[in-house]
Amino acid sequence: MKRRVLLVDDEVAVLLTMKAVLEISGFDVDTAASAREGKLSLKKKVYDMVITDMRMESDESGREVIVAARTAPYHPAVALLTAFPVADEDWQGMGADKMLVKPMHTRLLIQQIEKLLESHQAKMKKLEAGGVAAGIAAGFAAGMAAAAVGKPTPVKAVVKAVGAKRATKKVATKKPEKKAKK
Repeated sequence: MKRRVLLVDDEVAVLLTMKAVLEISGFDVDTAASAREGKLSLKKKVYDMVITDMRMESDESGREVIVAARTAPYHPAVALLTAFPVADEDWQGMGADKMLVKPMHTRLLIQQIEKLLESHQAKMKKLEAGGVAAGIAAGFAAGMAAAAVGKPTPVKAVVKAVGAKRATKKVATKKPEKKAKK
């Protein structure tokens, strides 16, 4: 089964080149030439990964695509593609899993994408096994939505969403054994 990737970039040359490289490497690739198109694609199809440029229609376009990907019910891996690298805490704070700096050697690009997909799939399996994926996604979506409009993160809503999911699974705690009296 081919893994489906959504590429979002307003530079047509970059979009077509990356699409060709990824398709040759066995990926099923859809493209979007704007954040608006990318957000619509995220609603119409399910993707394993989203790779978005940072600056398109505006300086915040990439952030909008990342938020849309993070709030998608199928939880794709998300990579930020940029010619203008930002600090780790900035791209991680946006919700991206990885920053890819363009231009990049083709082999290195494919290696990084493969590694990100593998680690993302492992993380999702671990979360599903723990039963907290839905709660974390709901909390993250609430926080990102609040941040997008400049409001503080609704901590109670995040705690409630994550806590409600965790409350459904009882965690067994081991009590220390008492010494028998002689």
